[in-house]
Amino acid sequence: MTLKKVWIEDGCTACGICVDIAPDIFDLPDDTAIVKEGANLNANENDIIEAAESCPVEVIGYEQE
Repeated sequence: MTLKKVWIEDGCTACGICVDIAPDIFDLPDDTAIVKEGANLNANENDIIEAAESCPVEVIGYEQE
């Protein structure tokens, strides 16, 4: 499988777990996490899935092809 899209839904608590797991994909510039523009989703697929599964408020979404 390959990842087509990754996003952060409303409700992020800025805990930083996603950044710790996948720093090439996620950033925490303010009070909510973001997906870095131009990030290589497929090279970091396992980390993205782990971050989504580890998110305490379950706001990381991803779409697979």
